[in-house]
Amino acid sequence: MIRALMSKEHRTPGWLIDELSCAGRENLDAEHVARYDAKEDASAASEVALLDRLGLTEESLVVEFGAGTGQFTVEVARSCGRVVAVDVSRPMLAALEAKVADLGLANVETVCAGFLTYEHTRNPADFIYSRYALHHLPDFWKALALARMRDMLRVGGVLRLWDVVYDFDPAEAERRVEAWCATGGATVDGAWSRAELEDHVREEHSTFTWLLEPTFERCGFQIAERECSQDGIFASYVLRAA
Repeated sequence: MIRALMSKEHRTPGWLIDELSCAGRENLDAEHVARYDAKEDASAASEVALLDRLGLTEESLVVEFGAGTGQFTVEVARSCGRVVAVDVSRPMLAALEAKVADLGLANVETVCAGFLTYEHTRNPADFIYSRYALHHLPDFWKALALARMRDMLRVGGVLRLWDVVYDFDPAEAERRVEAWCATGGATVDGAWSRAELEDHVREEHSTFTWLLEPTFERCGFQIAERECSQDGIFASYVLRAA
């Protein structure tokens, strides 16, 4: 079931950003969605193992933002009580729902919404998970999204966050970004292409670690674990709700 929260019936303030317009045009394209799993491995099994270490149980409520094609959703659904999979892209949700149906998973709910429009009506979540999604929002809206996620979590609950977050100084940007883009291929089939990586840097809203991390604390999180890639392009966090 897709519960639409961006319909005419759901009234939002006129100043609210349109998350669908920020989603990345490729994520709304059925052809891109069809090849996504071949392009991106979410390391779902190891991520669920991490959540197990952090206290995931058969009773846990998990909310995933930017669930995409559902690699993590279907994996964690086997180990928890319920998963709410949230995404603004209907093509992505359709792919996710097909997997859920094929696997016969009865504890997954899909919601067509974003960080800023999802309305959490259940008990406080034990875990929130988001991988490569928060960068679609500019920094002002990232802060609001983080504050909303904190409000959805129980005290001591965990936000597991992966993203493209730049861990270098501005003076290094040209060298670091060019080196990353140079890893891209010539076509969109298979691995990520150079054009797709350039699109990310130019059109999306990845920020610096030293800008994002103070925002975590301001929004009510404590950094429990932090890991940055050697090239300074990717970062992952375990954040505890204070």
